[in-house]
Order: sequence, then structure tokens, then C-alpha cells
Amino acid sequence: MAIVRKWGPQETRALRRALRLSVRAFAAYLGVATRTVSKWEARGSVVHLRPDTQAMLDAALARADTQTRVRFAAILSELDDHFEWCTTIDVDTWEEDLDRVLICLSHQEFRLATRLLDKWLVKLDSLDLSPDQLRLHARTLTLLGDLRCDEGILDGPRSARFAYSQAQHIYSFLGTSRRIAQTELQLAVITEMSGNLAIAIRYYKNLSVDQRLSNRDRARAQLWIGTTLSKDGKNHDAVRQMVPTINMFDSMGESEDWSLAHQKVALAYRALGDLTKAYHYMNIAVENPCGDSPMQRVRLNTAQGHLLLSDIATQDEGISRLKKSLQVAQKHGLMHQAASIKTITQSAEQAH
Repeated sequence: MAIVRKWGPQETRALRRALRLSVRAFAAYLGVATRTVSKWEARGSVVHLRPDTQAMLDAALARADTQTRVRFAAILSELDDHFEWCTTIDVDTWEEDLDRVLICLSHQEFRLATRLLDKWLVKLDSLDLSPDQLRLHARTLTLLGDLRCDEGILDGPRSARFAYSQAQHIYSFLGTSRRIAQTELQLAVITEMSGNLAIAIRYYKNLSVDQRLSNRDRARAQLWIGTTLSKDGKNHDAVRQMVPTINMFDSMGESEDWSLAHQKVALAYRALGDLTKAYHYMNIAVENPCGDSPMQRVRLNTAQGHLLLSDIATQDEGISRLKKSLQVAQKHGLMHQAASIKTITQSAEQAH
């Protein structure tokens, strides 16, 4: 991460304000006397910082989160008429790399996606990025969140939750309401995947009527209300939420979401014991697959295998299909899906 080349009164004051600390609190944070900070910040004074003091302020900036560093850049640019945004970044190459990441993620090529994202994340520092560069930084973090979500890495350093939260801080600073809402939706998905179903349902309900989101994202939020209710054993309510989304996706021409909604409705009817309707919806999903990526194959084959477990005559076929899906999931690093498949398979084998 880049550091301030020369710490003086302006830079020190900007850092304290970005951290939202008083002079006394900032001094305590750094472990120095209050009058020392006052001296550093004195207007018009010539301050010659010793190397150890320079390092101390560098370390304080390095510890700051993305939102604080973005705030620091904004404050410093207001204080310093000669402040210049970074002009050394090749924005065109950055955008091209992010487009390549999207293609990689659609085919679960996680290794190449990680290399492309790290290429930018390791060299970036929000403190000297222009607003347009900040948008690309936030997009990079969002894609990192998508990658970690697919890998099932939900919490911890460089996790999906961490990446989405950092992106949300930047979007909040930029005031891009739709992007803020989209990261809220992505964080709601992480909440669901982490098993906090009641909280996830509340988030989804709010987002399903949130006008900051597109029609598609609001429909997806409503579909996910249903999938979460189904996980919570409330399948009648789940069906009532999910069935209307089929027409929503159809009217928008969102064929992938439309097919996936049929899969989810089929599984809810399976849980209710209505196998006739379950097979009706599943057959439509099979006849109109979302696509042929590893993730899409795993989802569809897992849903089919799960449904086949419902009939003693097709249980062996269901277990076989689930085991094949598990192999594909493990091969492509889809650890969250792999864990779910293992749980379904183990329960079926114990009952069998």
C-alpha cells in the first residue's frame, strides 16, 4: 500500500479527522502526548518529523479500513489545492481485466479470476484514487466477494463478507445508491448461507420492495425469501413467495432466473410431499436449463437428485446423481455446494 510521502500538519490533521478522533483521543491512539499532536498540526509551523514518527503515522494509516482511507483522501484533497489524484493506473486495462474476471466466474475458473483480481488489489490504495478509479476499486472488491461466495469462503480476511463490506463503504462514499443496495443484497445472501435464516428473511423482505434495486434484483430478493423460508421448514409460505417470481422473470426475459425459480419451487413442493407438482416444475427446469457451467450443472443435478430421493424406486439413482454432483463441485472448488450435497447424501444413506 502506498504511503504519504511527507507527513506535515495538513496530512496529520486529515488523518485524525478521517479517524474521527479528538486531539486527545488521537494522541492516545498513537501513544504520544496530546501537545505533541497539537504541535504536529500547528498551522504554518515547520514540522520536521523524525523517521520513527513518520513510520508511526504510516502505520496508523495502514491500519485504517477502506472507508477511513477514502475519507482521508477526500479531506486531504479539500485542504490541499495541489492534491492530485493518481494518474499512473491504466484504467482501460483494469476494466478489461474485470471483464475477464466476469467470464472466469461464469465458468468457475477461480484460479485465473483470483490472479486478475489480486493484480489490482495488491497495488491499490484508496487514498489517491479518483472517483472513477474508486468505482473500479469497488467493482473489484464486489467481484472478489462473488468469487469467495462461490468458493464458500464467507467470513474472515478476504472473505465474501469482508469484500462486500469494503465495496459497500466505497459505494456509500460515492453516493451510488443502486450499488449500495446491491451490496446489501449480496450481504443478505451471505447471511442466509451462514445459517442466520430469520435475519436473512428480514433483509430479503426489505430489499424485495427497495426501489434502489432493479426489477430483476427485487424479484431475486423475493425468490430468496422463498428459498430461505423453505430451508426453515416453512414450505407453504415459501411456495407463495416463489411462484409469482416465475412470471416476473418471464416478463423480464431473465431465462436463467426463470429456470432456477422452477428448481426452487420443485424442491419446496417435494418438502410438502406433493411430488406431482414437484416433478412438474423440475421437468420444466430440466427442459430449460440455466446453462452448462459447472455451478449450473451442480445446482440442477443436485436438485434432481434430491427429488429422486423422495421415491424408494428412484433413491439409488438420486444418490448416484448427488455423488456425481459432489465430484463436479469439489473439482471446481464449489465448497458451499459440496457441503450441502454431502449433508443431503448422508441423510439419505442413513434413511436408506
